[in-house]
This record gives sequence, structure tokens and C-alpha cells, in this order.
Amino acid sequence: MILSKDNLKLIATENVVVPSPQIFDLPEKVLQFGTGVLLRGLPDYFIDKANREGIFNGRIAVVKSTGANTTEFDHQDALYTLCVRGIENGNPVSENIISSAISRVIAAEKDWQLILEIAKSEDLQIVISNTTEVGIQYVEENIQLNPPSSFPAKLLAVLYERYQAFNGQPDKGLVMVATELIPDNGKKLGEIVLKLARYNQLEASFMAWLVQANHFCNSLVDRIVPGKPDAETYQVLQEELGYEDTLLSMTEPYRLWAIEGGKHVTEVLSFATVDQGVIIAEDIEIYRELKVRLLNGTHTLSSGIAFLLGIDTVKNAMSQELMTSYIETLMANEIAPAIPYKVDKKQTDAFANSVKDRFANPSIEHLWTSIAFQYSMKMKIRILPLLLNYYKIFNQVPTHIALGFAAYLAFSRAQRKENNLYFGLDNGASYRLNDDSAPYLFEKYNQNQETFVEEVLTDQTFWGANLSQLSDFVPTVKAQYQAILDEGIEAVLTKQMSAQLKAI
Repeated sequence: MILSKDNLKLIATENVVVPSPQIFDLPEKVLQFGTGVLLRGLPDYFIDKANREGIFNGRIAVVKSTGANTTEFDHQDALYTLCVRGIENGNPVSENIISSAISRVIAAEKDWQLILEIAKSEDLQIVISNTTEVGIQYVEENIQLNPPSSFPAKLLAVLYERYQAFNGQPDKGLVMVATELIPDNGKKLGEIVLKLARYNQLEASFMAWLVQANHFCNSLVDRIVPGKPDAETYQVLQEELGYEDTLLSMTEPYRLWAIEGGKHVTEVLSFATVDQGVIIAEDIEIYRELKVRLLNGTHTLSSGIAFLLGIDTVKNAMSQELMTSYIETLMANEIAPAIPYKVDKKQTDAFANSVKDRFANPSIEHLWTSIAFQYSMKMKIRILPLLLNYYKIFNQVPTHIALGFAAYLAFSRAQRKENNLYFGLDNGASYRLNDDSAPYLFEKYNQNQETFVEEVLTDQTFWGANLSQLSDFVPTVKAQYQAILDEGIEAVLTKQMSAQLKAI
């Protein structure tokens, strides 16, 4: 039996939360750009929960920006199961929820006019986006294209359509909540949209409406949602649930959506009242710094090391003493003291402890290869500010961060190019580098393997900073990189952790 609206009445409710029929009559209040598991597992989770409690009473129309195929959603009436597994407040959590938050998924490439029709709806209040970190970029293009290519241009087209439909009424503006993992995501999105409006020579009255009637909110999302489990786990879950769901996703209990906004934003985002995981505040920077540095930063620095050790998932890394020791020491000694924001040790200790529990969650299959997606960009956004601030405070090499850089470079040696795809090689096994910087790394590595590390690390254009000015950093990374190639990552990590123990 396939999960669908018609089959809901056949599903046993003892071990799964099933939506009531009334939810399907709720209006579309949200336009969401992005179909990914993070959106389905966090923002959409909160909206679904609020709808079940009769609070928000609105559903989500989702825009699929890449490709025209929406059949996986259409076959299931956009229903999907969230399987929540893990530990919360010391207690095991196991919950299955059929989410009915999404009303439909529309392919922009095929049905752009349907999206513009939604823009004219009286019910629409909110736009949510997660177009990955590279989605919020300025691209000069005509918003009359069918559709425009970039996300900001699509959003501008929606807002302009709405402005025209309601003759610029001030109360018809929308609340935009960006969830892309870049600093000031909402603010940057708003700036790009305004710049695009000028490029498209839109009238001054629209510009005024855009700025005054609409709210672009910075936000931070924090929940590990690895998506569909492995085949064996998926089969067990299907038998437990009693139906087939190709969109089924695993997620951890921990959840945080911190949104920057005031009174109006709080009123519009009424779903926030049903879960303590949603925080609306005038300043959310502390939540961003804790998450981006201690959770995401630790993930990023550990991913190359774990991959080179032959460890597939985060939970499996936490069962190995070497990796656990590296992660704990990295967070406590190098990341927490260098967070570029005023935060006290009590806060960093508490967050670091929650991170360790989350990493060790036995029910989450979080692949290191997924974490290494867009590796270079993550190093620049998550790690570089830590490195620079560490030197500002201590003026010495953070050896664990340096090892993370060395592993990143060892992992990112693009040794083969095939059909514009780039591949690395480790112990005879080839793997794809899903990194926009792969062409650059391929060129640097194949120009001169001996100078590869220095060439990359001293490239100020690439990093936006002069790493050669950091005392002993480049030589340390180069030595660690060479040791990884000569001795293997396990020997290098063992030696480093032994030295750390002796220093205590």
C-alpha cells in the first residue's frame, strides 16, 4: 500500500501520527523554494505540527527549481513520513509522523505560471527558501523569463506579480524567511532582490513597497535530517508502518529554527507558538555562531579525516576512540575559545555536549560524503573565521584545525576529470568531488603536486585572506598533509592525539 490521501484511513494509528481530513482543506499560506529533506524535516515539521493543533491553519506550495519531474511527490499527494529517532533530555524518542504540510509541488521549469498565480493569492503570507548556500547570488536577468534562472530573480518575479495584483497595498507584503547556511541570509537575499529590481528598471512605487511592506528575515536552521535510510532500515520501517513511502525521512529529535524578527513577524509566523524549537528574536547571532562553529564546523573539519579513515557515517565515527577524542578536543580546545562572538564557556560546553549526543545518535545514518558536499565553501564559511580569530587570540597553530585543513586538501586532490566531473582517489578507490572548487583544485594539483598545498593555502583570492601571514600555519598543514600521504591518516591522527594527551 502506497502512502496517499485516499489510503490514510487504512493506516493504523497506534505507531504513526496520521493527519485529519480537515487539514487538506486548509489554504496555501506558504510558498517554499526547495524540496530538500531539511525543509521537510524542520520548517515544514513545525507547520505540520501547528496545523494538527489548529494554530497556523495553512499549507505549503513548494517550488521545485531544478528539473520538471515531481512524480515522487504527486504519487503520494505530497505526503511523507518523518521518523524521529534519538535521545532527547536523556530519554529515547521514537515517533512516526505523516506530514501533510505540503499541498503540492510545482516545477518552475514546467509550470511557472502556476507559481505566479499563487503570488496573487489573498492567503499567501510567507516565503521560505533553502536553495543551498550558492542559491543566494546576484544574477543579472530579466524577471519576465519563464522562469528566471536564479532564486532571487524568481522571488522578485513573485513579489512584482503580487504588487501588481494588489495595487501595492501595504498589508499584502510577505514575510521571507531564508534558511540557507550563510550569515545574514535574509538580509543578503533582500539586498539582491532590490538590486535586481533596479536592474529590471521596475517603478519607484514598487521599490518602496518592496522595502516597506515586506520583511526579509535572517534565520538559522539546526536539525540533522539525513533523509531516506539504508535499504535494510527502510524495509524494517515499511513493515512497522504498514505502507510504502518513497519520501520517508529519518530525523533526530533535536530541532532549532531561530528567526530574526519583531512583532509583525511573530504574528505572521504563528506556528512558532507550538514548539520550543522555534525562536523568534531581534538578534539570533548567538544561535548561529554556536551551531555553525561547534556543530557544522566540527562536521566539516572531521569529514575529510573520517573519510580517509574509511568511516562511512558520523555515528560510526563516534564509536571509534580516535575520532571521538579528536572531535571532543577540537571542540573544547580550538573551536569554543575561538568563536567570533561573545559567548561564555557554560554555553559552549552545553552545546558541545548536545553535539556529541547528536553525533552518536544510533538511528541517524549521516554520511561523511554528504557532509563533504561543497567542501571548499564550507571551509571558507565555517572554519576560516575560527582560524583567524584563534590566531588573533592565541597567535599559534591550532593543530586540530590544521589537521582538518590537511585532510581537506588530501581528500580534495582532484586527480581525474571525466565529462566535467572531478574525482579523487584514496587507496585505489575513486570518489566524486561534489565541490564547485573542484576545477580549481584539479588545476592546482595537476600543475605541480609538490607545491599543491602551498599554492592553495597562499591563494588570497581563493580564501579572501592571507593565510601565509598566520605564523607556522602553512608549514604545519603541509607537513600534516605529507604525513597523511606517507604514513596514512590513522598514524597521523594517533600521533597527534598522543601528543595532546602528553600536553595535558
